[in-house]
Amino acid sequence: MSGNTPSSSRGVNAVINDERYRSIFYQVVVFGLFIWAVLSLIENTQINMATRKMAVGFDFLKNTAGFAVAWTPLDYKPSDSYLMVYWVGIINTLILAGISIVLATFLGFIVGILRLSKNWLVAQIASWYVEVLRNTPLLLQIIFWYLGAFANLPRPKQSIEILGFESLVLNNRGLYIPKPQPEDLFWLTALALLVAVLIAIVLNKRATRKQQQTGKYISTLVPTLLVVFGLPLVVFVLTGMPLDWEIPALKGFNYRGGGFVLPAMLAVMVALVIYHSAYAAEMVRAGILSVSKGQTEAASSLGLKQSFVMRLVIIPQAMRAIVPPMISLWMNVVKNSSLAIAIGFPDLVSVFMQTSLNQSGHAVEIVALVMAFYMTVSLTISACLNVYNKKIQLTER
Repeated sequence: MSGNTPSSSRGVNAVINDERYRSIFYQVVVFGLFIWAVLSLIENTQINMATRKMAVGFDFLKNTAGFAVAWTPLDYKPSDSYLMVYWVGIINTLILAGISIVLATFLGFIVGILRLSKNWLVAQIASWYVEVLRNTPLLLQIIFWYLGAFANLPRPKQSIEILGFESLVLNNRGLYIPKPQPEDLFWLTALALLVAVLIAIVLNKRATRKQQQTGKYISTLVPTLLVVFGLPLVVFVLTGMPLDWEIPALKGFNYRGGGFVLPAMLAVMVALVIYHSAYAAEMVRAGILSVSKGQTEAASSLGLKQSFVMRLVIIPQAMRAIVPPMISLWMNVVKNSSLAIAIGFPDLVSVFMQTSLNQSGHAVEIVALVMAFYMTVSLTISACLNVYNKKIQLTER
């Protein structure tokens, strides 16, 4: 009798024993189980809500909210819908998180470099700054800044004039600033600013490319400043300076007119910046230490100034180690901004997941929308920084 195995059996065995096919099979099974679990959860939730006669769907977003919001740059009125409240919360959260990210990153770079200072006192102060703030809960820091600092500011009649300007004052009601009022032709100035930024980017890229080709450093600071500030200024003047200012003025017991920022927002912003700058400082310090000491010695042997060594040699190489953990830091700033609810700042969690939820009763839908916002922002930050991180990584030849 012949012991030959049929070709079809050999083909099946080859597929079963192939690690690639087994991997694909396992992934399909796991993905199918995940989809089944999600659908089962959705079905059970709908059944339970229907049993309790709870409303389901997003139609409630068209209903009138009926409550005021303490602060928002949008033109919001209590007669607006819950959908408008959702956008108000998003804008407030993005403003708070965006400013905090920029300031925390900038302050973190400074503190991280100071930690490596040869001056013992400076290094110790920076070290204590990092250790104390990193080991203190953020919520406590927010409450401290709100109750211990901004809530104890003087009343409006005894307001603190910042830099001696009567139109820039700080009191226990908030920070009052002049509010710009753009006129018809101001869009030309904004367009000129955009063009100037693009020109500055081109100038810096050309200078960098020439430096890589010839080794000659070309300073672009002065040309960049002249372009970025000079071009918009010329257009602004030629178009008749189409910008007016609404100045805040003390009327009665409070300031009227102009723009203002709530004390709660100031407290949350200061806490977010200081807290996360401590983590950013450690990332910067670790990134700088990851660069070989020989790079510093080689740059110094070429006669470069210490400021140039740090800015042109050390920091660009350190960014390869700084950017990956910085992605998580930026995402944490956005997510931790939700702690503003503790002191009443009207962010997304406060105005939508608290007030709107209590009024409408649509808990599942509101929580889903809030989660979708934070997930979208986090994924966007991760995608953008990953593109930059991939660009600065070393490329093997």
